[in-house]
This record gives sequence, structure tokens and C-alpha cells, in this order.
Amino acid sequence: MNPLPITAFATASPIGLGLDASLAALREGRSGLRPNDFEDAALATWIGRVDEIEACTLPASLQAYDCRNNRLAHLGLEQDGFRAAVARARRRWGSARIGVFLGTTTSGILSLEHAYRARDEAGALPAGFDYARTQSLYSVTDFVRKALELAGPAYSISTACSSSAKVFAAAHRMIAAGMCDAAVVGGVDSLCNSILYGFDSLALLSAQPCRPWDAARDGLSLGEAAGFALLEREGNSDIALLGYGESSDAYHMSSPHPAGAGALLAMREALARAGLEAEAIDYVNLHGTASPANDRAEDQAISQLFGADVACSSTKGHTGHTLGAAGITEAIICALSLRSGLVPATLHQREADPELRCRVLTETRPMKPRRVMSNSFGFGGDNCALVLGCAA
Repeated sequence: MNPLPITAFATASPIGLGLDASLAALREGRSGLRPNDFEDAALATWIGRVDEIEACTLPASLQAYDCRNNRLAHLGLEQDGFRAAVARARRRWGSARIGVFLGTTTSGILSLEHAYRARDEAGALPAGFDYARTQSLYSVTDFVRKALELAGPAYSISTACSSSAKVFAAAHRMIAAGMCDAAVVGGVDSLCNSILYGFDSLALLSAQPCRPWDAARDGLSLGEAAGFALLEREGNSDIALLGYGESSDAYHMSSPHPAGAGALLAMREALARAGLEAEAIDYVNLHGTASPANDRAEDQAISQLFGADVACSSTKGHTGHTLGAAGITEAIICALSLRSGLVPATLHQREADPELRCRVLTETRPMKPRRVMSNSFGFGGDNCALVLGCAA
């Protein structure tokens, strides 16, 4: 594929609002995780929470969409001059020629949780509960589309943790097919009780900040985030999408293929689409959830493809696992790495697992990567790898 320019980014996550705040946290090795204080969820775990959501107010014209997830989306859209960049693209291409493709898994589940608790004696939900605008998987895409005054093709992708990585592939296909000239891609996932208790029931939550690739790792830390990128058929940009790979190994509902077969296939496809050999990749942002099985499987896939030399790190110790927003959040971290000349650390590791081979960095390193890979591997074996690079 020809490189596809990425002309704007925006992010809101537990390490800060906007690119500058995020880069500062990465540079300092500062985590956004904290002991669980989400509503009344009585779980001994750590979370990545965006404090500004509670005080966020949606514009009057979009009040019907008010829920935690759409407030988080609004916070993201307000960062890094993203609205202005989309407005310029809208004037250039026309609103009907700009698509919106977003990933989410939780969407507005929290709004239904609140409605369920407020049901009447007959079991009916409150009259004001609006499923379509506040909970459905399309809610956040519809919200963003209206907020940015866009009228092109739009849909949500919900493939667990690979959701907002796969949106890049969707945008490339739609632009290549002539369906649109530009696309807003991204992902938004917010914390809710269902997801916290759901992961707890799978025995996947750690009682401490997550420790990817650590010998005593025992699970993940959940987080929430919103992130967006603007891809254009033509445009001036220092960052481009070079390739992507997708696979679905369907090995198990919640466990990865033990040899990382699906992950390896996605990474190889991403390199092939970019026209690159493995040696061309300077840094890999790992999926790196810190669960024993996931890290082991990804380590095998990385080792088969890259050997033990390529620099790797997992940034989930910074943000937590933001589920459907993980792909875009980590793609943006990769873009920051390309721009800043640094590679972020893997936080909280105390003792490296001697059975894992990847060269996982535990300190932020100065580097000038030209091409990077970002991995996102979802439940059910739904995998995606992205290759981003400095524009020529």
C-alpha cells in the first residue's frame, strides 16, 4: 500500500489530556494508575481513570448523547487542535467525503447500569433512558460524526481490544475504494462496573499496578481513554500509516493461541502490506496486558518474527488497558515516539520473566525510530498490527 498521511491526532487518557501532557508522562515514566475508586465497585485493583469526565458538559445540541463514554469522546475531540484540523479537511474534501470509523467495547454500558438501578417497581427502566444515543455501540460514532459536522460513511468496530487499531485498516480500505477522501478514526472506552466485575470474574485483574513481562505478573489494570486520528488521501504530515495486518485465530473465547499464531500472522501481514522486512522496524509497542498467558503468547510471536533484538515496551503500565481504545491510544504513543526521538518504558517491572525473550525496555530511552509497530490483540483471537512511520 502507499503510505497514508495522518494529519492530526488527539488524545485523552489517564496520563493526561493532549499530546504534550502524554509525552511528558512518557518521558518522565509517570503512571496514570491509581487504587480503584470507581463508583461503588468494591474491587481491590488499580485503574486508569480520567478525572475530568465528571465535570465535562456536552454542548446543548448534543445533550441527548450525554453519558460517560460520550463525555470522554468530547474531551478527546477538544485536544490538540483536532476540531480545527477536521474543519480544514471538511472545507477541502466536503463533509460527505470524510468517514468516521471508531472502536469501542463498553460504549455507554454505564448509562444502562444507572438506569437499571433506577428501574420502577414493575421493572421498567426510567422514561428518559435513551439506548440508541447513550449505550449502543454506534452511539459514540454517531456523537463524533455530529460533533464534527461530518456526513460520510460511518460505523463502529467492536472486536474487543483490537477495535481501535482495526479502524485504521477500515479507513484505508474505504479511501482506497473511493468511498471517501479522508477519515476520522479512533476509539473511546470508559470504565463501568460490568467491565470491572467481568474481568474480575475471569481472574484477570491484578491487585497491584500491572507489570508486563514481569516474572510475577498476575493480571491487568483496566483504564479508559479517547483517541482520534485524521487520515487523508493526500496531505502534509510527518507521520503516515505504512501498513496493517489483521487475523482471527478463534483459538479460545478469552485466551490467546499459546504460540501466538494469530498475532504472528497479523504482524507478518502488516509488514507485507508496508513492503518491509522485520529488520526495518525500530520499535514495537506490545499489546502487553501483563496477564501470564497473553504476555507469553505475544513474546513467542515477537521472538519468531524479530528475534530478541528489537526494542519493545508495553505502555499499559502508564494508561491501564483501555480495551476498545487501546489501539488508538498506543498508535498515538507510537506517533509521539517517532516525533520525539524517545521510546517509552515498561513500568512496574521488578524482575524480568526469564522464560520470555523480548528485549523489553524498563527505562525510557532516547532513540530516533523511523518505523514502528503497534500490536493490539483482542478476545477471541481478533488481532491487528499497525506499522507507522516518518513520512518521507
